[in-house]
Amino acid sequence: MADKSVILVTGGTGLVGSAIKYVVENGEKRANEEWVFACSKDGDLSDTDSTRAMFEKYKPTHIIHLAAMVGGLFRNLKYNLDFFRINSKINDNVLAMSHEFKVKKVVSCLSTCIFPDKTTYPIDETMIHNGPPHNSNFGYSYAKRMIDVLNKGYNSMHGCEFTSVIPTNVYGPNDNFDLEDGHVLPGLINKAYCAERDGTEFVIWGTGAPRRQFIYSRDLARLMIWVLREYKEIDPIILSVSEAEEVSIKDAAMSVLKACDFKGKVTFDASKSDGQFKKTASNNKLRKYLPDFKFTPFDQAIKETVDWFVQNYETARK
Repeated sequence: MADKSVILVTGGTGLVGSAIKYVVENGEKRANEEWVFACSKDGDLSDTDSTRAMFEKYKPTHIIHLAAMVGGLFRNLKYNLDFFRINSKINDNVLAMSHEFKVKKVVSCLSTCIFPDKTTYPIDETMIHNGPPHNSNFGYSYAKRMIDVLNKGYNSMHGCEFTSVIPTNVYGPNDNFDLEDGHVLPGLINKAYCAERDGTEFVIWGTGAPRRQFIYSRDLARLMIWVLREYKEIDPIILSVSEAEEVSIKDAAMSVLKACDFKGKVTFDASKSDGQFKKTASNNKLRKYLPDFKFTPFDQAIKETVDWFVQNYETARK
């Protein structure tokens, strides 16, 4: 990326996009780079003409593609067809315009939920298409899988350098802290904040035993910038902490409570489902490339996220 580079980040104001912006503005930006963080107000990426207009406006040389229609479990269950059709249109338009405008490289963001429902663990990059995803979000999952198919197609037909990353459970500032539709960590943070504020007990749903690999959004941002600059494969790469750094839901909750300075009563509601015990992903491929990459310690990243949420409580998504 020696020449002048214009890097367009779609979905640039969400959890990951805002983390990339933070990292870029705090030392990662290079002198030859111009970064553009686009959001839905800048254009409808599910519409071809609108997507083309965005490309004509910014003339990107590189793209980090984060934009997607997203939602929690119940929204996915209700709108699986919409999730498939809208995300398929978004992804097709972004990659088609990237080819048309001769973009040098595209890095798209997938999700571990795209992996087969019935699989062996740890999951790795070779297993994406080995069986159907979980039925609850098949629309979103298949649309995301098709990015990998498109990447291979554009590379084989046109030599395009289009690739993708697969992060595990992302959390950090600018997350969606909604108690119903948010993910587990931001939900715990919001619940702990409210319990401390209102003097109520803190209830953890389930036994707290399931384990998850959480990746701090700012660590993910640094890794995605590395992928944009250095990673040469078309095949995807999982961006995650190691299996040894998996955290139980109970330990995650305790870290949140410590960061919130919560002094009240903690109980477990074992009548609530635990879900899958583990969904371990292998980060062996990442470690072959970056054996010395340092992830932010979990407790420190949780504290930074809690502090951001408290400071931005009135405007945070919740």
